[in-house]
Amino acid sequence: MFRFLNTDMMGRLSQGQTQDRDRQIEILKEELDQADTVLIGAGSGLSTAAGFTYSGERFHKYFGDFAEKFGIRDMYSGGFYPFPDLETYWAWWSRHIYYNRYVKAPSDVYPNLLSLVRDKDYFVLTTNVDHQFQLAGFDKKRLFYTQGDYGLLQSVDPKTQTTYDNEEIVTRMMEAQGFVKDENGIFRIPEDGKLKMRVATELIPKCPEDGSDMTMNLRCDNTFVQDDGWYAAMERYQDFLRRHENLHVLYLELGVGMNTPVIIKYPFWQYTDENKNAFYACINMGEAYCPERIEDRSVCIDGDIEEVLQKL
Repeated sequence: MFRFLNTDMMGRLSQGQTQDRDRQIEILKEELDQADTVLIGAGSGLSTAAGFTYSGERFHKYFGDFAEKFGIRDMYSGGFYPFPDLETYWAWWSRHIYYNRYVKAPSDVYPNLLSLVRDKDYFVLTTNVDHQFQLAGFDKKRLFYTQGDYGLLQSVDPKTQTTYDNEEIVTRMMEAQGFVKDENGIFRIPEDGKLKMRVATELIPKCPEDGSDMTMNLRCDNTFVQDDGWYAAMERYQDFLRRHENLHVLYLELGVGMNTPVIIKYPFWQYTDENKNAFYACINMGEAYCPERIEDRSVCIDGDIEEVLQKL
């Protein structure tokens, strides 16, 4: 599905065109204006810039009781914690899913990004699983979530190649823990601050097809289910690449680190190298670089994504 980087490209890395920040932003503005199409590659740094932090104040606000009882220090590590029973496991995961999937990010990063590409022939390739592109109004048919979706459950038995929407059961689990909805329909912590850390046994989801326990549809290991929707999105992505193979394409990489570079970063470098009409742009705090051989058609902005998008 994904192409691996030609090892000949992995020579010295560069910061691309290294003018001052304002000039870099001007170069990117020009590319946004002139490009025939924009392919956005989004990693976790984009959602972090939008305010979806997994530690600190946001974590302690919604998971302070779990932190106190189990010593969990952030949402990411909590996802791997060996909870004592499924009732506690699903209390944790229903909160995690709800606040990272069904609530919009607190900043305007995603709407600002949409305003830049709305009138373009764009496509989004992302490793994020928080659904923020769709919540911001991006066209679902122009999105490929490669690593899953917090809004979907699957059987623990990967032989069952089906996923299931989880909004209804997550809502019931949130209510069971004592969360209450505010005037905007968003679950909030009750005034007395008291929450349960377990859900009722009858709320634990079972797969309708095979009766097995269920888990999140996230690519953590080889049990990840790629359902019909996943394959349809992959085909739309591949079709997009074919249709724009030699056009003026802006490969816009946002917040992509080195955890899974073979999905976005390496292919974007190679596509830019192979298409002399293409341009590569990277915005990332502390990780903005590209191979030297494409530096004359690249701009790498080491900075805050929210700030750069506002300037654009």
